[in-house]
Amino acid sequence: MLSHPSESADERRLIKRFRKLTEADRHTLLAFADFLAQREAPAPTMPKVPQEPTPAPRPENESVVGAIKRLSKTYEMLERDALLNETSALMSAHVLQGRGAPEVIDELEAVFARHYSEYRSKLGSEGEPRPS
Repeated sequence: MLSHPSESADERRLIKRFRKLTEADRHTLLAFADFLAQREAPAPTMPKVPQEPTPAPRPENESVVGAIKRLSKTYEMLERDALLNETSALMSAHVLQGRGAPEVIDELEAVFARHYSEYRSKLGSEGEPRPS
């Protein structure tokens, strides 16, 4: 493998691992990388009135990556950094430990719902942000 001088050791390691994956696993890795990259977007300022989720039905045979995308759109008001640890752990449990997609998706839905509840609780009953 030819390396470019500007590539870090992590980049080379990632490329090496990527090349060993099946096409389906490559797709999963890329979709998860897209999710992680989205967290770099600046978080919107918290509105005075809580935003409501825009639910989308859960498709039959939904993939874990598909569920993360669906829930991210449903709960677009949530800060991605706050969701990252739990979402990453569940994604890893699915990909690396073989946990079933339906079970992981159920947990993802609970995680997003809990974070939404916390988001709402940060705003007072009048819609004003509560002091931290």
